[in-house]
Amino acid sequence: MQMNAFSQSVYTLDLKKDLFIGALSLGAGITPFLIKNEPENMPGILNKNRVNNFDRPLMFSHNRPLDLISDYAPFGLALLPAISVIPNIEHTDVVLTYCIMYSEALLLTYGTVFSLKSAIIRYRPYMYANGVPSGKEKDYYNSFPSGAASFAFLSATFLSTTFSQEFPESKWKFPIIFGSYTLAVATGAMRILAGSHFLTDVLAGAAISSIYGWLIPWLHLRNNNDKLALIPIGNGIMVSLRF
Repeated sequence: MQMNAFSQSVYTLDLKKDLFIGALSLGAGITPFLIKNEPENMPGILNKNRVNNFDRPLMFSHNRPLDLISDYAPFGLALLPAISVIPNIEHTDVVLTYCIMYSEALLLTYGTVFSLKSAIIRYRPYMYANGVPSGKEKDYYNSFPSGAASFAFLSATFLSTTFSQEFPESKWKFPIIFGSYTLAVATGAMRILAGSHFLTDVLAGAAISSIYGWLIPWLHLRNNNDKLALIPIGNGIMVSLRF
């Protein structure tokens, strides 16, 4: 891959800003552990006609191989954002900036998605076909939103955003964007075909993570240092975000 190494990344850290974002991210990451909402009884096979018309056409019985592949695929896709920093891998400050940015986006995504999963009881599609598969006794009721899809789209959006900013003229920009989103879409599709998620689960997870995958790098752009302001007021701090 031919790319010109940048002498200075377009992204930078700011102590006050990152302390705030870091604290917010940690708080979000802890929140799912404080929420617990479970069904009182394990149901049998559910009535498919009770599912909304948008989700109903794409409901499948449980497919264990696809379930396993799509469940673990995001762990591999999590390495995708490293592509943006490879040309400057020897510069510790750039690597640190990317690690902190990605950690913030990851914690915010995890906290938002799994807080919703913990709070909302939604039975997975396979519950409308063959009931609870073996080994899924603790996992059949937290379908919304899709965690695997959210992490896949976080990686794709973070990579696409950072690579486009670092290498706007690169011939690899569009292939990398297309390739990363193709992998994310494939992961979401497999979650649906595996009977583990509805289409709306995947769309919600993709939307949540894509917001964080774009917003966190945007807040760290050198030209956007003044977009997020922390203003002390009375007994607290006012947060100002300008787009």
